[in-house]
Amino acid sequence: MYNCIHMRNTTVRFCVILLFLSFTATAQLSNRNVLGKYTLPAVRAALLPYGSWKPFPQTPAAWKEAVPDTVIAGMIANGEKALKKDFVSIPATVTLQFVRDGNRTAYEALSFAKRNQLFDLVLAESAEGKGRFTDQIVNGVWNICEESFWGVTAHIGMQNAGAGLPDVQDPVVDLFAAETAAVLAWTDYFVGPRLDSVSKLVRQRIAFEMNKRILQPMATAKYGWMGAGNPQAKLNNWAPWIMSNYVVAALLFEKEEDKRAAAVYRALQVTNQYMNSLGDDGGCDEGPGYWFAAGGAVFDELAILNDASKGAINVYGDPFVDKMASYIYKTHIAGNYFVNVADAHPRISPDGAMLYRFGKALNDTQLTGFGSWIYHDLPNGDSRGIEQFRRTRDLYNLLAIKTIAADRTPYTPVNNAWFPDVQLMIARLSNGLFLSAHAGNNHESHNHNDIGDFAVYASGDPVLIDVGSGTYTSKTFSKHRYDIWYNTSAYHNLPTINGVQQGDGAFSATAVSYNNDKNGTSFQMELREAYPATAGISSWKRNIVTSHKGVITITDRFAAAAPLQSLTQGFITVCAADINQPGKIVFTTASHNQVVLQYDAAFWAVSKEKMPLDAPEDQGLKVNWRHQDIYRILLTAKRPGKAGVLQYTVTR
Repeated sequence: MYNCIHMRNTTVRFCVILLFLSFTATAQLSNRNVLGKYTLPAVRAALLPYGSWKPFPQTPAAWKEAVPDTVIAGMIANGEKALKKDFVSIPATVTLQFVRDGNRTAYEALSFAKRNQLFDLVLAESAEGKGRFTDQIVNGVWNICEESFWGVTAHIGMQNAGAGLPDVQDPVVDLFAAETAAVLAWTDYFVGPRLDSVSKLVRQRIAFEMNKRILQPMATAKYGWMGAGNPQAKLNNWAPWIMSNYVVAALLFEKEEDKRAAAVYRALQVTNQYMNSLGDDGGCDEGPGYWFAAGGAVFDELAILNDASKGAINVYGDPFVDKMASYIYKTHIAGNYFVNVADAHPRISPDGAMLYRFGKALNDTQLTGFGSWIYHDLPNGDSRGIEQFRRTRDLYNLLAIKTIAADRTPYTPVNNAWFPDVQLMIARLSNGLFLSAHAGNNHESHNHNDIGDFAVYASGDPVLIDVGSGTYTSKTFSKHRYDIWYNTSAYHNLPTINGVQQGDGAFSATAVSYNNDKNGTSFQMELREAYPATAGISSWKRNIVTSHKGVITITDRFAAAAPLQSLTQGFITVCAADINQPGKIVFTTASHNQVVLQYDAAFWAVSKEKMPLDAPEDQGLKVNWRHQDIYRILLTAKRPGKAGVLQYTVTR
């Protein structure tokens, strides 16, 4: 869940992958400046002095008081498993795979596993305190410090030398360099004296590498993910995700108070710019799957700084923060399913403890209840063993376990939601149908060409879907991004007009309107500007309506200067789909729910194809959709004409 290319200072590095314009394009930001009120002197005055911030237990006795015995036993058991594994160095040839064949997963598997292993060892030693994990911790620290790059291969292209092997003389800060910094910072915090008992050089090495790879580069950095020096650049999830780790490194390792305050102030400025990049609705255009690394990462940073300033840095009462937090429960469908747009996955393993803590901090009982429900009732909802990143979040979650375990704040899903800035709506019907639809543009971060797409679920089962994204490769963020089928409009629930799909980039919906009342919802948009001129249309108005009787109706009204030469409408599903009855498609879900889509059989011919899922990029889709087959139902117009009204109804 991360982008791959950025600008370093003013130099564009393509790293064989696409520059996401949302990082660097000048946009009309909303200068609400939630965090902008904190000046550098105010930050300097607010922060606890170096060495005084002690947020988590550091001895077995303190751990025993803070968390249940079962949790301590689990921490030690994880450490014992980690003790049996060696720390594996990453060969140069594995590093080069990204530029040779586009593979990034082999490198990431080795890199991420080491950090997970080290963190498990550290927590086990801190909780047990007997020294039996210490040598292996030293091995892990030394191995990671010996790495040439703390990030991942897809991001090496941020360096001036471009993609390939890392230049150790030109360290750059990406998502996972920042993640690594936090892991080593907490290692020093929890077991520093034990490292000294092995050799005084271990902690010195951590401090040296932290300064060289993170603190010094960030002191003058103008990376693309932080706007490349442009305060009006629109930022995405990289900004808060990296800042939430950077502040940990600065707070724990920067001994000079002025530099320490400057680092925190810098983090606040970058995160403030990210928050200004969002619309007033607080929605995440990257989708709920990215929210945990976006809005959720903002909360991580707020929690850290609130803690490290004894409450002096605190914006929990700001209405915009409330909106940003509410997005995640408003986009929940059922179980692990969330509304997925762009590269977001349809199923998420949400962090119930974090959501509960966020809800408590904001006095949002709906969010608190959502987190409590996830923690208690959703498989793996307690998040332990799931999250391999954002480890400071995990640490705060540990301290909340006793409270959340005793709290059953109720949760009731919202029935309707509308996010006008990202132009996303959801509706939950009384007969168990769930609808999401969006307008927007094809210039969004992690974009798919999907303006006007919609999805339908029945009693929590997917029926008509947005496929989402599969496995990231070098192709995913290259000029060939829209050669990947699931990134294109032809493989969303959208029309292809005269053989022309939606364009990527500056293509958008217009005349967007939404209404919700006692009779149902209505969501309208004009799609003419979503397609290139070669599509030949003068108008394509889509209206998606729900009724109180539990019927979803999609109506398309189109007009063209000349009769269309071809017209198709696709529907994507993971259901068994019976197309044998003219004018009717019967979907049967995994739970044997049946949903019927009706269409005009006089106008359309119908066919069905199963997606082969053979490409490297397709492999992640199998896991996302529980290894169900993915089908495209294709309606092909027999005689499309130059104008018409096309209607589809969806019912139980």
